[in-house]
Amino acid sequence: MQGNIAPLARAPRPIDAGVTVGHVHLRTADIDRVRAFYVDVLGFDVVAEARDVPGWGTTGDLLFVSAGGYHHHLGFNTWKSKDGGPQPDGVAGLHHVALRYPSRTALADAVARLRAGDWPIRQATDHGTHEAVYLSDPDGNDLELMWDRPLAEWPRDPLGHLTGGGGHDVDLDALLTELE
Repeated sequence: MQGNIAPLARAPRPIDAGVTVGHVHLRTADIDRVRAFYVDVLGFDVVAEARDVPGWGTTGDLLFVSAGGYHHHLGFNTWKSKDGGPQPDGVAGLHHVALRYPSRTALADAVARLRAGDWPIRQATDHGTHEAVYLSDPDGNDLELMWDRPLAEWPRDPLGHLTGGGGHDVDLDALLTELE
């Protein structure tokens, strides 16, 4: 989320409001397979790609991808995961990575790309503050593809706190009409 959210509990020493997530680095079992999804289906640019790179006491492959020329939004490596299986349910760890699209039309484009690639979508939810499409990447990492509504449209109580609102399904066919 972005904008001024009225927190229910303010930290004693709040973090700078300008802090954002710069990138996420994920383990993958197969660089070629993850490249095919993130580059060929979703459309990220390849910033760096290398094979047999030393790291974490072993060697492996790496791939950095970006949108819009950033040094990398997503990094992938096989240093501890080559040919491994997905993270099992029932363990602590990353729940999902949210990729924020700049507009509803851009999110619709992502859905069109997924459909063209016959990629399964698990869920599509309107959260009030944003609309989101949920899926898993080739390694079983869960993704949320989303766009934020304008701040003025976020559901709030009279004191300005977010109310949570939403929780309704997004009609993907109606979302795709954004592309017309």
